[in-house]
Amino acid sequence: MTTDLKTQLQEEIAEIDWNALQPHARRDALIVVNPLLDLVAVGVAIAEDNKQVVDRWIREQLICKPSVDDLSNWNAQPEKMFKTLIVQPFVLISAI
Repeated sequence: MTTDLKTQLQEEIAEIDWNALQPHARRDALIVVNPLLDLVAVGVAIAEDNKQVVDRWIREQLICKPSVDDLSNWNAQPEKMFKTLIVQPFVLISAI
């Protein structure tokens, strides 16, 4: 894990409400990260294209695209807060 990248990503974590995340949902750029995982570790794995680790998380359903039910629930709660991290072209989100 690249220390500089990890430090940079740690500094970029933000808390954002669902209302502000909706444009990213519309462009299918959101990745939901299970709270059991460290958001920065996921960001580093994606940024470094660590396919083996990312594929395992996908198989274990620890990271995924938001479901239709998720989107519907969040649209009904535009003030719901998420911990977010941008790793272009994706926005990683974890419910707070």
